[in-house]
Amino acid sequence: MLRYMIFTAIALLCAPLFPAESWGEEASDAEKLDLEEAVSIALSLGDPTVTRFEERASALGDRAIADSQLADPQMTFRMLNFPTDSFRFGQEAMTQIQVGLRQAFPRGKTLSFTRERREAEARIERAKLRLQERDIALNARDVWLELYYWINGRQKVLESRQAVSELVEVATATFATGRQTSQDVLRAELELSILNDRVVDFERRIDIMRAELSRLVGKMPASRPLATFLPVLTVPSPRDVLRDKLSQHPAVTANDATIEVRQRNIDIANEQYKPGWSIDGNYGVRGGDRADFATVGVAIDLPFFTGKRQDRNVSASKRERQAAVLDRDATLLELNKVLERTYADWRRLDERISLYEKVVIDRASETTDAALGAYRSGVSDFAELIRARLAELDAELTLLRLKVDRAQAQARLLYLEGI
Repeated sequence: MLRYMIFTAIALLCAPLFPAESWGEEASDAEKLDLEEAVSIALSLGDPTVTRFEERASALGDRAIADSQLADPQMTFRMLNFPTDSFRFGQEAMTQIQVGLRQAFPRGKTLSFTRERREAEARIERAKLRLQERDIALNARDVWLELYYWINGRQKVLESRQAVSELVEVATATFATGRQTSQDVLRAELELSILNDRVVDFERRIDIMRAELSRLVGKMPASRPLATFLPVLTVPSPRDVLRDKLSQHPAVTANDATIEVRQRNIDIANEQYKPGWSIDGNYGVRGGDRADFATVGVAIDLPFFTGKRQDRNVSASKRERQAAVLDRDATLLELNKVLERTYADWRRLDERISLYEKVVIDRASETTDAALGAYRSGVSDFAELIRARLAELDAELTLLRLKVDRAQAQARLLYLEGI
């Protein structure tokens, strides 16, 4: 009766608890979603976070043309010196109807500098567009790699779960001979339950990462199986070359364009010390046989009192430019920190992966085999056998995690390089 109950418990624990896709037929290579295809799809979807920058840049390009034009001319119409006793047009010699035009001209090269400022603002938006595209590519690579880890990690846990199920059979057979107690069987059932929980957790993580991938590439591509093997990413340039390329990073070029905007503000502020002027012409028509009048005039601004207006504007513009320079320096400093940290991480992960592949995995497998042999021979207990098998699983998961971490670090280096 006890033996029947044990086998019933084993059957329930080993029943399929997980989606059919975990055990389904292998998809063809054409149906699988590889890393670069995911990146390509993510960049081609017309993400509003990208297209908004293009719209802003186009708007600023239009403003650059509009803001660099002269102000519209003004037309004036006057009725001058009409007699109030009769309001007759020809009664008095000075009565006239006057029509005029006036055109204003801004100070110095204000219009030219204004156009250059708008063009620099458009370059800021285009730099932000390129930065957003890089961010999307990096995010797609990172999410794809993370999903790859959880899918393949789940498979390793399932394989380990199957191995523990076989150990349950060994424990049950040993228990049936009376050489061991039911504690070994109960311990095996406990480990099976823990592995079941790990698989459920892996499934949860897979669902989360598929949702993240769906946001980037769409629901249909995200539901496809992933490529079987980790992709071979482009090898990043040497560290010194990467450091030199940081000055062309979109975040830095956006700062460069901001500095130019601030410089144009200084130029415009300096132009305000120069006089602006306007010209106007009028033609006055008189009644009777009297001669008509023509008038031409020029008005000039007199910027005499500059202490609280022009001087302050120039000072403020210079401080804003200096702040923009400091922003650029801070951006470069942060990018350099990311480069140094990521490059070191990438290199050290190579060393750890080599150690695991050459030593740790083999030792873990040999330890499991030795523990199984010792248990069957009655030299060691069942707990030691379980520990060896779970240690082998942990080693395999760690190696997979290291490989994915290395690929993610490499993706970040390619992001800094612009690949």
